[in-house]
Amino acid sequence: MDAVVIRGRQDVAVEEFGVPPCTPGQVRLRVGYVGICGSDLHYYFDGANGAFVVTEPLIPGHELAGWIDDDPSGTWAPGTPVTVHPARFGSCVPAIAEAPHLWPGGSYLGSASTTPHTQGAMADRLVVDAAMVRVLPEALSVRRATLAEPLAVALHGVGRAGSVDGARVLVCGAGPIGLLAVVAAQARGAAVVDVSDLLPEALERAAALGADRTWRAGSDEVPGEAYDVVLECSGAAPAVSTALSAVRRRGVVVQIGMLSNEPRPINLAPLVAKEATLTGAFRFLDEMEEAIALLDAQPAVESVITHEFAPADAVTAFETARDSASSAKVIVAMASAREAGQ
Repeated sequence: MDAVVIRGRQDVAVEEFGVPPCTPGQVRLRVGYVGICGSDLHYYFDGANGAFVVTEPLIPGHELAGWIDDDPSGTWAPGTPVTVHPARFGSCVPAIAEAPHLWPGGSYLGSASTTPHTQGAMADRLVVDAAMVRVLPEALSVRRATLAEPLAVALHGVGRAGSVDGARVLVCGAGPIGLLAVVAAQARGAAVVDVSDLLPEALERAAALGADRTWRAGSDEVPGEAYDVVLECSGAAPAVSTALSAVRRRGVVVQIGMLSNEPRPINLAPLVAKEATLTGAFRFLDEMEEAIALLDAQPAVESVITHEFAPADAVTAFETARDSASSAKVIVAMASAREAGQ
């Protein structure tokens, strides 16, 4: 089988591997599409994602959908369309027993956080635990279902704010997660969802997806104390300061975007003066099912996907995904439905 492999900084190629066998309790998939995430960009451009360094060949990718290729248990027939929850949870910590996504010792598809590395989905075939498989509704295309994992991240972030029913919500950052946070907040009942970003192209995509109002950072002044909830999705320190200014007194700011693991200047004075809450959101727990249902009900969400590339064009795919002005979600097509024999 073919797989896209990262061996170090800006070192990626399509390589040939044997088709992996699957044992009882596992399922082998024929991968259809794989989304490129920020962590994948770091692995390619930097050879590391924070402290997690590529020290051996790494197949990236944890946003995927495809078809059952082999299921030894016979639970699912070959060709069944599915997506995957990409996490294996670690050892239970009693104080956070209800949050297994935060337990230490787990793994995530396409990650160098473990040694050996946890290989990802940017390959013709992928073997996963059967418990990680989520079957798709009949009307939901495999291509659109590639958004299930990042949409689950956005839903988890919204959930960290508590109820947003009837709330005024600001989303900082109109990249793929920010766009999906607009969808998530609206689905959870927000009365208003506005978006801020530096790039006019990103704001245009947010408006097309249904954002009520857009603010261009650096030229528009985001109103202070105007929002019940702010979802910070950019991971940029100045945007965190904007979020803390924009949230109302005793409002909630949820940090969804991953910040650099180093000191950065942030104005925390409004947090104190307004008794606001600043909380983090890390990946997701069980929001995948809700994400699948939303994608099934709202075909227009597929517009978040702006580019599709073949595996042989992986370098161009990574470069395009890094260019936030020209792209939102970039996917790699490992196999179309026709190629997969569906």
